[in-house]
Amino acid sequence: MKIGIYGGTFNPPHLGHIAAARAVVETLGLKELYLIPAGLPPHKTLPAGSPEPEQRLAMTRMAGELLGASTLDIELRRDGKSYTVETLETLRARFPDAELWLLMGTDMFLSLHNWYHAERILSLAGIAAFGRSGEDIDAKFSAQRETLYRKFPFARIFTLSVPDVIDVSSTEVRETLSRGGGARLLPPAVYGYILREGLYGTNADLKRLPLSQLRPVALSCLKHQRIPHVLGTEQEAIRLSIRYGADVEQARRAALLHDCTKACTPEEQFALCARYGIELDAVERGNPKLLHALTGAAVAREVYGMNREIVSAIRYHTTGRARMSLLEKIMYLADYIEPSRDFPGVWELRRACYEDIDRGLAMGLEMTVREMDARGEPLHRATLEALEDVKGTR
Repeated sequence: MKIGIYGGTFNPPHLGHIAAARAVVETLGLKELYLIPAGLPPHKTLPAGSPEPEQRLAMTRMAGELLGASTLDIELRRDGKSYTVETLETLRARFPDAELWLLMGTDMFLSLHNWYHAERILSLAGIAAFGRSGEDIDAKFSAQRETLYRKFPFARIFTLSVPDVIDVSSTEVRETLSRGGGARLLPPAVYGYILREGLYGTNADLKRLPLSQLRPVALSCLKHQRIPHVLGTEQEAIRLSIRYGADVEQARRAALLHDCTKACTPEEQFALCARYGIELDAVERGNPKLLHALTGAAVAREVYGMNREIVSAIRYHTTGRARMSLLEKIMYLADYIEPSRDFPGVWELRRACYEDIDRGLAMGLEMTVREMDARGEPLHRATLEALEDVKGTR
């Protein structure tokens, strides 16, 4: 099995890292890729004001998810400088039968012969070096290959020119972020995390974010597999708002934030309830899956400055309630029928939602009642009240 190992400060991880790693993975046929943020890099000093190690780790994980890669914290947990040879020794012990390949950019490759225990590094892993296409890079790569082969005849070296790699350094990305740019140089979730944490001098006002910044900030709060659902909910909310004359921007904001605490553990959910003074009924205390609507509404209000209508739409997007506003109905249904949803009856539900929103709402609520009954789980009283209200039986 071929395994790729890509280390670096990742301060921050940008689209250049992603494009280069993807090209190596595809060309060499790597079955697994591990990203490893350095603790104390031996070849350079982290600039003043750099994120904490845990923050670089979080950003690297977000970037790695775009590649289907795993992120390891073995260098961040190690005392002292992050020497590559020690990392390779650790991974060789973990994967004794694997074919290891060490990924690196142009500058690292051109200085490889001077690295700490370079001979041991080259005995443990093949080298996959990448750079932007160009005659100067090709000539430098060729000269360095010859140097390394003469000094280390057993070395395995693969060099790759990547035409579409973004020719930008992390230093340039940091400078661009400090000037208010950088969105196009970063994976969206990484950019959102930077804004949310106030890294690299961004200083965004989280309570007054334009949609162009709220979207990546919201994505940075999610597990990677939930991102398509949230983006799909946003698109469905747009369509329903246009169909029924609701405020499109408010619907988009509600959709983007409706799952902003979904990634929290039950313990974290209960802690948020305590922080924001959220009182829970018996059903909510016994079903932590319901809590993200309550805590998400509180976070949307307190952290992101959303207005009462948006907060309420988030609050009731799982249970519904009697006398729902138009925005609440749209949020409930957009979450239910967005394009990635696939369950028996979803197409009929989608059709009903666009023919008559109340008929669609009644159908969705009835589906929820039947599903909870089939699971033998308690139904929240707000759902029954919503169903009775929309059917006129209250």
